[in-house]
Amino acid sequence: MNESQSRAGRIIVALDTDSKQEALQIVKQLPQVEIFKVGLKLFTLEGPLLLKDIHNLGKKIFLDLKMHDIPNTVAQSVRAAIRYGVSMLTLHTSGGKEMMARAVEEGKEEAAREKCPPPLFLAVTLLTSLKKKELRDIGMNPSIPDQVLRLSHLAQTAGMDGVVCSPQEIELIKNKYGKNLKIVVPGIRPQWAANHDQKRIMTPSQAFQKKADFLVIGRPIIQASSPSNAFQLIVEESYNSPNSSDCGDSPKDHPHHNHNH
Repeated sequence: MNESQSRAGRIIVALDTDSKQEALQIVKQLPQVEIFKVGLKLFTLEGPLLLKDIHNLGKKIFLDLKMHDIPNTVAQSVRAAIRYGVSMLTLHTSGGKEMMARAVEEGKEEAAREKCPPPLFLAVTLLTSLKKKELRDIGMNPSIPDQVLRLSHLAQTAGMDGVVCSPQEIELIKNKYGKNLKIVVPGIRPQWAANHDQKRIMTPSQAFQKKADFLVIGRPIIQASSPSNAFQLIVEESYNSPNSSDCGDSPKDHPHHNHNH
């Protein structure tokens, strides 16, 4: 596998659509993409049968529901997700160590039973929508870096494989945990895409340089006039220095909204 294929395989396309039909159409338009993210809205609209459809198209699924419930409920939900072919999934660290550890343990058991690789278990530390005031309101340490590191440590001790974090936290977590935690980063925007309300964005090149393991990108790809061309541009851009520009061959820009992680 060459470096370009490797980097392309680490870009996850978020299916931020309003229907299964739209989602599956995008999957078919992007044969070169390996992993697609299904979030809370689309999952609530279409249910787990959508996961089976994506899996049947030979794609990996990142199920981003940020599960947060009592340990037994989360463990059973993880088992169900694995039966639908999910390769990556998110749990919320606020559910505690026992919840995460039980999900990992039972998830691995289910994967063995299904004769498939266990999914990557990813911890969500703080939603990017939370600021200092909101953290105080819910009784958390108002220092975002301290809170992220505390929850990342909890995730690692519970056996989680990685964390979902904002672009600004990549180095913080990598410096502390190195290869022990994989890092999945939303809030990534190619240089040619409009920022709109994304205050804390980063380009694909910058994120990979900071050692992010996976990038999550939605609207710049799925709302481009040619999703396939947009994806290819992003892969190419990911090798460029952060200050270079691809403006000459940008796909059509579309508004973005904040994907909270």
